[in-house]
Amino acid sequence: MAQASQNGAAGGQEGMEPCRIGVLALQGSFREHMASLRRLPGVVPVEVRTKEQLASVSGLIIPGGESTTMANVAERWGLIPDLRAFCAESRPVWGTCAGMIFLADRATGMKKGGQALLGGLDCLVQRNFFGAQLNSFEAALPCPPVFQNGSGEAGTPYRAVFIRAPGILECGKDVEVLSEYKLSEEEVEQAQGVRQVAVAVRSGPLLATAFHPELTDDIRWHQVFVDMVRSQAPKQGGEPKECTPQTIPGSSYRTRDIPVYTSDLASAW
Repeated sequence: MAQASQNGAAGGQEGMEPCRIGVLALQGSFREHMASLRRLPGVVPVEVRTKEQLASVSGLIIPGGESTTMANVAERWGLIPDLRAFCAESRPVWGTCAGMIFLADRATGMKKGGQALLGGLDCLVQRNFFGAQLNSFEAALPCPPVFQNGSGEAGTPYRAVFIRAPGILECGKDVEVLSEYKLSEEEVEQAQGVRQVAVAVRSGPLLATAFHPELTDDIRWHQVFVDMVRSQAPKQGGEPKECTPQTIPGSSYRTRDIPVYTSDLASAW
């Protein structure tokens, strides 16, 4: 894996083929993911709202936001069958926060009536495991081996932003736990005795994080996903189709859903 610097552009090879990565742009922090992807060499980020745009990308990020709203909009726009087909083709998909719930095979704590799940990730996810919006927090978590590029050297911790975040209560045997969070005694009491939960996992072409890497200046998680997409591309049998971007009236004038906590974008905000 080409190792990304924490605060700068990731290392890349000159002349590499452009890698088209979509961000599901129905609701949530898709703009922040787009901004992070633009910092990685050789990556062409695409906002995905239609099945044609979905067909044009090699990998897809499902951002954080409100999982029920996102699922309802996807159903209303007829995207659920195409999203499931995308996953079934083993194209890489990364779900962050609400996106992680979307990818889970099983979920608890859902709103009345439930929501559509794409499935594929053999996990039991609890919605709002860490509490309501008011309980949102940040934590510095140990650098996972997936960042270390086989060097064996301990890297710098990463900043995890948890906003009404889910937790992974159970993982299937083929799911690799990449990062865990140890609860404080107060949190253990609120979580009915749970002392540790997985907050980042990987299973084949699927990646899931309970936190929001796109809200920090650290692009290492985005580099991990780009590397997954590049390594999977030869197995997909053909290149994705090019897609002419579609203009959504007023979309470029909407304010960001969640602030981006980065020094280089602070002045723009």
